[in-house]
Amino acid sequence: MLNIAVNIQTVKASIPEEVTLVAVSKTKSIAEIMQAYDAGQRVFGENKIQEMAAKWEDMPKDIEWHMIGHVQRNKVKYMAPFVSLIHAVDSFKLLNEINKQALKHDRVIECLLQIKIADEESKFGMSEIEATALLDSEEIKRLENVKVTGLMGMATFTDNVAQLTEEFSYLSEVYDKLNTQHPDLQILSMGMSGDYALAIEHGSTMVRVGSAIFGARNYA
Repeated sequence: MLNIAVNIQTVKASIPEEVTLVAVSKTKSIAEIMQAYDAGQRVFGENKIQEMAAKWEDMPKDIEWHMIGHVQRNKVKYMAPFVSLIHAVDSFKLLNEINKQALKHDRVIECLLQIKIADEESKFGMSEIEATALLDSEEIKRLENVKVTGLMGMATFTDNVAQLTEEFSYLSEVYDKLNTQHPDLQILSMGMSGDYALAIEHGSTMVRVGSAIFGARNYA
């Protein structure tokens, strides 16, 4: 039988104290998530906004909810009242919509810019040039209800350590360059269940771990 509490402690023991663990709870029941909560976990990641909103309604309010999936602009309103961090911002249009919805709730929502690092067409993300231009733009300075606090990337789904190393190294280099000009960038979110140790070696400060905690994802 899967012991979620033990898995949480095992993962936490394998990462440095300064690295934030996001327990990826997408498709998991409230009962399963509460096992992780009772073991001390307070940061959870979801990839569907309305599923996350439903869980937020029914779960303890000291949970920090992260939106880790691709975001459709017309659904931002559902998470604006409570979301702590949006990982996958890949355009100014999305950032502008988050700002608009955050204003309605008198909140400042933290966001990460998603950089495309994977060799897969299905992955979203900005180029280094696009991210640099966005952070340097006058338009972003007018968005008072969002704060870009870092970068995130999704590596290729592969067991090829050399390829993963190349992708993590690239994102780390982009982060270091942008952080020099924009010191508010404090988060580098990369690494999942199968590769988070490698991601941490290359500078990740936040890892998104699902199956190593909750077991295989439910696809139903």
